[in-house]
Amino acid sequence: MAEDTARSVRDEVADWLAANWDPERPLLEWRNLLADTGWGCPTWPREFYGRGLTPALGNVVTEEFRRVGAVGPATGTSMTLVAPSILAHGSEDVKRRLLRPILTGEHKWCQLFSEPGNGSDLAGLTTRADRDGDEWIVNGQKVWNSGAHQAAYGMLLARTDWDVPKHKGITFFALPMGQPGVEVRPLRQMNGHATFNEVFFTDAGVADTDRVGEAGEGWRVAVTTLAHERGAVAGRRPKFPKENPGRTVREADAEAAEYYKTYEWYPQRAGRPELAPVQARAMGCADDPITRQHLSALRELQQTSAWSGRRAQAARSQGRPPGPEGSLAKLNTSIIARAAARVHGEIAGAHGMLSGPNSLQGGVIAEILVSVPGQSIAGGTDEIQHNILGERVLGLPKEPQVDSDLPFREVRTNRSGG
Repeated sequence: MAEDTARSVRDEVADWLAANWDPERPLLEWRNLLADTGWGCPTWPREFYGRGLTPALGNVVTEEFRRVGAVGPATGTSMTLVAPSILAHGSEDVKRRLLRPILTGEHKWCQLFSEPGNGSDLAGLTTRADRDGDEWIVNGQKVWNSGAHQAAYGMLLARTDWDVPKHKGITFFALPMGQPGVEVRPLRQMNGHATFNEVFFTDAGVADTDRVGEAGEGWRVAVTTLAHERGAVAGRRPKFPKENPGRTVREADAEAAEYYKTYEWYPQRAGRPELAPVQARAMGCADDPITRQHLSALRELQQTSAWSGRRAQAARSQGRPPGPEGSLAKLNTSIIARAAARVHGEIAGAHGMLSGPNSLQGGVIAEILVSVPGQSIAGGTDEIQHNILGERVLGLPKEPQVDSDLPFREVRTNRSGG
């Protein structure tokens, strides 16, 4: 029965593509057609630009799109993090207004979660939103905000109630970024890139109709976002046909290139383990027994992580929501990155400190060494992932917290509030 259903869906989407896929159609026009028919995001509900298919059948649709070289929905944070959070927690009005321009690529989003004053304690945030009629007035600061300078909206966590425990007084908003009360400043990193930002809010406004979930229930929405983030991080740039691309493909490729500029150094942050044996051969130490041991250990880490990733993919294909396996994947990525950086350092020696076009791999090795520390912070620190796995997988008791039951107004923070 399942095979018959998959075959039926495959035939249906194949017939639809044969009748509608025109590689010279403008990208926005094509994406709007995808939204109208539900083929762009087939696992979304029918009433919200999808077809209500299971994840497994959604994969069948994706396969047919790839077979004919057809462009799908927009890529990036908006699709991988924002859309799932809105689908799970947004009102019907929010879903109807905000999901379509995410699918078509008209609206790019950024994440406004972390703050400079509370480190890994995300629930300790002090950016505030005060109700003023049908609007909320936002004041505060966020940091490590990728793509904030290009975003139309931001996923904002703000404190709306200071008289309840910290996890209960947070609300999730879809904040319009293009307003006078929002200031975005780039942050220069030690690897020379400036892809993160810090964002300041001074009496910025957000309509109550742009609230995602109930007031005070923002932590539940954020948990959904973070579960998807740990499994995705920056995602992968889509691959488009190289031979005789039509207008749709050219526009989609240009869109993806612009978006992924922000993440062009992320492979270096992940350690580039595939370069380690290449460098060992180039430096003449590929036959050194100690180097070979280190290369083998690095390869073992990669392979075991890949197996865990396949288990997670299998769970998702069966319709199960993201679980602790996302934390395991994130933690494995950090472990592999650090191990790769150590191997690169051992192979390169002092040469690894040199940057520029005439250095090892045109400066890539040096960039790896200064970028890898960021892998243990992005998407939730290693310490946070250890806690999640210890508590949810191993069943260990939670770490004692002295502020979890106090009204947040009484909690000592690095910033004044209340």
